[in-house]
Amino acid sequence: MTDWTSDERDPELPGRLLTIERDALIPLLRTRTDDDFALPTEACPGWTVRDVLAHASAALSRVVEGRFEKGVFSPESNDRDIAERAGWTNARVVDELERGMTEAGPVIARTDGRLDGIALGEWVHAGDVREALGKPGAYAGDGLPHALTLLARISRERGRLPLHADLDDRDEPLALGDHLAGRTPARYIGDAATLVRLYAGRPVRSGSYELAGAREGELNLFVD
Repeated sequence: MTDWTSDERDPELPGRLLTIERDALIPLLRTRTDDDFALPTEACPGWTVRDVLAHASAALSRVVEGRFEKGVFSPESNDRDIAERAGWTNARVVDELERGMTEAGPVIARTDGRLDGIALGEWVHAGDVREALGKPGAYAGDGLPHALTLLARISRERGRLPLHADLDDRDEPLALGDHLAGRTPARYIGDAATLVRLYAGRPVRSGSYELAGAREGELNLFVD
């Protein structure tokens, strides 16, 4: 059983999440047409499916190669990474993504945990792509338990507001954020995929969940 309450870091967890998503996403991408790669993504306004994949593959290549110059992962840096791949074929972008999802896990495992959020972000971007392609399972699937474990720990480490989540599709509740901060925990009732959407700042369907004691924007893990 996955322990969603432990503060102890599992250094292999980010790599497992990336491997699970690699094995599901890459075969899907290999079957898509060039028109599919040009589809817009609702989760990342202004970016196409290809742009999301190029950003994701570039980020993992930076991890594998240890390239973290000043301003890395800023919007400007992300745009440059995408522009650098403008002349690549879609297949080459997917090849780079597959390599990154294979090789980044061991690199992340050897760090102190500061790169764990990249694995979570990659998994979220895979959900962005699935949704744009009209495929089921966006922000869900076999990687979801691992993603929730990372989400819970990272939200605590980043001092986010405490939240108690009763998940429709999970037996035990999930504690997120810093419960030692002295604030009464907010309460979430709904499914796990929608919880991920809220923490990732993705669009959610009104009425599909209950949130008390917090505003949606306060949960976004990827903004300061």
